[in-house]
Amino acid sequence: MTTTAESPAAPQSEQLRALLAERRRPTPPGVWESVRATTWRSLLKIKHTPEQMFDVTMFPIIMVLLFSLMFGGAIAGSRQEYVQYLVPGIMTMSVLLTTIYTGMTIHVDLRTGVFDRFRTLPIWRPAPLVGYLVADAFRYVVASICILGVGMLLGYRPGGGPLGVVAGVAVLLAFAFAVSWAWTALGIAARSEKTVSSVSMAVLFPLCFLSNILVDPKTLPGWLEAVVSVSPITQTVTAVRALMDGDPQAAALAGTACYGVLFLAVFGALSLRAYNRR
Repeated sequence: MTTTAESPAAPQSEQLRALLAERRRPTPPGVWESVRATTWRSLLKIKHTPEQMFDVTMFPIIMVLLFSLMFGGAIAGSRQEYVQYLVPGIMTMSVLLTTIYTGMTIHVDLRTGVFDRFRTLPIWRPAPLVGYLVADAFRYVVASICILGVGMLLGYRPGGGPLGVVAGVAVLLAFAFAVSWAWTALGIAARSEKTVSSVSMAVLFPLCFLSNILVDPKTLPGWLEAVVSVSPITQTVTAVRALMDGDPQAAALAGTACYGVLFLAVFGALSLRAYNRR
């Protein structure tokens, strides 16, 4: 007994003509799809080059150990008390310093022509920039976890519990997202990656030390205390520290929000303008 395979029926000529005559174009991706795709691309870069996470993990740990073990007794009189004060501040400092990578990465991709390819795609135009910033939140979370882990080993106990810690980290991530736009604008406008790194470090490092990250501003001279108290980093550290201690401060939260909106409005607009003009 033999079997015969049935060949598929040939399409009708009318159907072929209808398919060839159809000129409908596929729907381009929306804002959400564009940002999601570019964010995933940035996360894949971290996956394929995990060594770039070394600074995000080791630098915060070294900072916590250095200041708590070597200077804690001299600054606060008790290492245990100083750890309670230090950990939220060092976490803020480490996350803000990590935002520099955003500008450096964007500059490298602009120089190598990656963004030229993005411009040819039917995606939301600012999606590559936003995708970088959203993906960098992963770095911020990793840095925060490392600092909290080491702090817990050294005796840090957040009075606000898990909810206070989550709230503090959320405020920090939102502020870091706003600050990242400043380095995004710098990364687009700068002529070299070294310029992005040197300028951003020259701005951030003094601001970090002219804040309440390491010491209470009340111990400073009056004129310096006035300067430190209005610093955006001081406002953010105070808000994060208060949330993690279980004693939220509305004034610090409002100050952090105002500075964040200001950075986002000014540097976000500058970034998009510079990006569109390249």
